Amino acid sequence: MSYAAFKSEVAKFNDILCAVNLLTWDSRVMMPPGGVDARGKQIATLIGLARDIATGDGLQRAIEEARAELSGVAPGDIRLLAVEQAADAIGTLSRIPASLVGAAAELKTVSQAAWSKARAANDFAAFAPMLERTMDMQREIASAIGYDDHPYDALVATYEPGMTWNRLRGLYGELREALLPLLAEVKEANVRAEILDRAYPVDRQRAFSSLISSRFGYDFNRGRLDDTVHPFEISFTRSDVRITGRFRETWLPGGLFAVWHEAGHGMYEQGIPEEFSRSVFATDFVNLYAVGGASFGTHESQSRLWENRIGRSRRFWELNFADLRKTFPDQLSDVSAEDFWRAVNAARPGFIRVEADELTYDFHIMLRSEIEAGLMTGEIRVADLPSIWRERIKVYLGLDVPSDTLGVLQDVHWSAGMVGSFPTYTIGNIMSSQFFAAARKETAVELGLEAGDYLPLKTWLNDNVHQFGRSKSPSQLLMDATGSDLSTAAYIADLAHKVEELTE
Repeated sequence: MSYAAFKSEVAKFNDILCAVNLLTWDSRVMMPPGGVDARGKQIATLIGLARDIATGDGLQRAIEEARAELSGVAPGDIRLLAVEQAADAIGTLSRIPASLVGAAAELKTVSQAAWSKARAANDFAAFAPMLERTMDMQREIASAIGYDDHPYDALVATYEPGMTWNRLRGLYGELREALLPLLAEVKEANVRAEILDRAYPVDRQRAFSSLISSRFGYDFNRGRLDDTVHPFEISFTRSDVRITGRFRETWLPGGLFAVWHEAGHGMYEQGIPEEFSRSVFATDFVNLYAVGGASFGTHESQSRLWENRIGRSRRFWELNFADLRKTFPDQLSDVSAEDFWRAVNAARPGFIRVEADELTYDFHIMLRSEIEAGLMTGEIRVADLPSIWRERIKVYLGLDVPSDTLGVLQDVHWSAGMVGSFPTYTIGNIMSSQFFAAARKETAVELGLEAGDYLPLKTWLNDNVHQFGRSKSPSQLLMDATGSDLSTAAYIADLAHKVEELTE
């Protein structure tokens, strides 16, 4: 019963992390402002209990006994993989002091509330002390985990195993060299961008985004859509996978594409096999997070694939624009499917990352990554962030940032202690094109996309990505599904083709 005991301990650990996810969802969707301090302590208590289980004698003994029981099995046995994967991750987690884990968990909830308030008031100074504490803790965590070249490496690798700041700079360099000429070229495209700024009632935006999410394959019987300040997806096993959106009446793409993005995340979690629920392969031990995706970048590849490779494609709007016009007959009476497709693909350098077009999005990620790397070494001070942000947005996108709400305060990540996670968005963009190119080699997928039947694509993703949960590393998963390791070639080709279409 040794392996059974191991599975039982891991299931208990995962249950606690799912409870943390539920409290986190509530804190960002439903919780009244007065609940912040108590919620922070509740989450810290549960995180502490989870860490105690992960690093405690009971699980360690179960690992050793399971190893003994499985000593005669073949090296590729899934049970042995689970045991060794847990042991390795727990080794990393054990290097982070329990007191630091608990303090970071408690700070997260309080800091997110402070960020939300500061963002609404355009008051970076009110949030800065929380960010100072967060960065101090993140440096401690990086030091505890250990690194060879750069303290940022330790944090990035917790979200994207094997990734380093040096490798990221190489990827960013390739993208920068390719994107700048494309951005200059697409500015000549004929686009009626103003049609997106008309008044689109929020309730109808929500209804249409839900309709398309269902067509893609997001299962509302195991999920739901709610409003929030910053859109996110979160799950409590594959049976309950929730998504959120943020809608503005006078900016239609912001609501639609954010929901489809989160639905992509949601379909990944809903596609995790039932037998992986409450197991090692649906548990991030290092980040103390219940999640089935192989990495944050892999997860992002699924959301960006549905949002951009499908949702911004010309064929998608040829097939689905009629339904959008039925939803907004007055607003779109003078608009064609071609007009709308061009509008949602227009290169419009803007302040907000989550509303950025494809050609400028990665510049937002480069900015944040550079700032995080500088914060980790002390080359950048928290107090200087607003001015540094303004300077670099001017260099990258030619914009003058009018407020901190539209600048350094726009993202929830730093308040959540997620330093090192931003690069995974660009990694996800790159992976999404690689997965999509591989999927389109299947005749059924290609025919489905042409007809508006998205089940063959979703099935391919289920079979080649989702079903493996965390049982494969991101690089192994990508190699097995596409035949190549992480490469910018397919992504750059997709963007170049998009620009060619827009300027034809």
